[in-house]
Amino acid sequence: MIDFDVVVVGGGINGTGLARDLAGRGWRVLLAEAQDLASHTSSSSTKLVHGGLRYLETYEFSLVRKALQEREVLLRSAPHLIRPLRFVLPHAPHLRPAWMIRAGLFLYDHLARRELLPGSHGLRLAGSAYGAPLKPEFTRGFVYSDGWVDDARLVVLNAQDAQARGAEVLTRCAVTKAERGAEAWQITLQNGRRIRSRALVNAAGPWAEAFLRDQGLPARGLRLVKGSHIVVDQRFTHDHAYIFQNADGRIIFAIPYEGRFTLIGTTDVELPDGQDPPARAAIEAAEVSYLCEQASRYLARPVTPADVLWTYAGVRPLLDEGGSASSVTRDYLLETDVAGGAPLLNVWGGKLTTYRKLAEDGATQLGELLGDARKPWTAGTHLPGGDLGPHGVDIAAFTAELQARHADRAPAVVARLARAYGSVAAELLAAPPGAEIAPGLFESELSHLTDHEWARSADDVLWRRSKLGLHYTEEQREAVAAWMQQHSSQVLMPPR
Repeated sequence: MIDFDVVVVGGGINGTGLARDLAGRGWRVLLAEAQDLASHTSSSSTKLVHGGLRYLETYEFSLVRKALQEREVLLRSAPHLIRPLRFVLPHAPHLRPAWMIRAGLFLYDHLARRELLPGSHGLRLAGSAYGAPLKPEFTRGFVYSDGWVDDARLVVLNAQDAQARGAEVLTRCAVTKAERGAEAWQITLQNGRRIRSRALVNAAGPWAEAFLRDQGLPARGLRLVKGSHIVVDQRFTHDHAYIFQNADGRIIFAIPYEGRFTLIGTTDVELPDGQDPPARAAIEAAEVSYLCEQASRYLARPVTPADVLWTYAGVRPLLDEGGSASSVTRDYLLETDVAGGAPLLNVWGGKLTTYRKLAEDGATQLGELLGDARKPWTAGTHLPGGDLGPHGVDIAAFTAELQARHADRAPAVVARLARAYGSVAAELLAAPPGAEIAPGLFESELSHLTDHEWARSADDVLWRRSKLGLHYTEEQREAVAAWMQQHSSQVLMPPR
């Protein structure tokens, strides 16, 4: 007996996106994640939905166009999690001439259709709010559009939608063995359960190559590149981000973060072969120094290692095509294998912005392998919480309406819930809040996270489902940990 049509290994953005798309096409799907959803790479990005302006210099026009097309698709699908963000690019004449930047931005504006995002333009920095945080020598620059996303919550929304469409989602439950037969895979899960599936998807991210080798299957070489970020206190009060050009040819971003902070990143550090780095990715002192030094080339108020309040690092699995770590393509490759029996789809590379398109292409390929190429469907649909009703994509108007309806709740709490949960926030606010476990965090929300979002630990809540850990004291974080330890142990079955 065949239990599933497809088993997906990996609960990052690509795995959950594929599970969602496949389930929405009517396939019987199981998603297995060894740890928490978005435990590693998919919660450690620069939080951008962007075309990748710098990839124009390496002539990756196809990748940039694909990513630019996806920006507005994603903005419409989850306007509470994904929002437009304007970027200020100060002009450093010794690095790139102004005409080259203008040409690149013109191309960036016109490679794909825009409806929600405004185009680029030149900017006089001297005397403007956007020039005030910068050193006085930066007098001119440019402004262009991209988007910002809560990356870890985007993963959770895809898992929720996959489950709502019939998929079974298991966290903290690795695939320990996958044996290929002529017509099906015999799969053993960490909990001892044995299942049969017509097809298998390897979306294990940095572990994709290791997963295949562990199963005795041929694997493609990956380059594992670590990207690290630092968070410091707020360096500017306006709502634009900065993109800084570095003398080494790389760029870094400085992004408004969590209302009170500035996020600076990222690095590109290649990890040596033979190391098992993904689970232990951490920023190194040299990376902290690099980010501080590059940001301080532009910011009037220097950034020093002593200013760093929090750091995070993720490992990007990139296709091995030679060249420097920063020049390796961020495009994806979907590789099907049917030579040994039941179908296998391997997901190599990719970037956050193009996850939906990757999932759509992968689901179509799997359908063809299973003998039924079912139609794509995700391009025009909302993710959970993304339907804001008459407000469309206007999260500010939606938030204001919620605040007016719940005047008894702190406006900052309502605004946070609106941004995190979208239309689902109305249900959370309508329920009795229960005890306040930490400032602005009530039992009703924690129960929602354990019952409906697979949260099982304080880290799940404080650093992935939210970034409240940045705002809380150690004592407040421990209060959340105590509540989670008591209540998540009572959750015996995955949320349905």
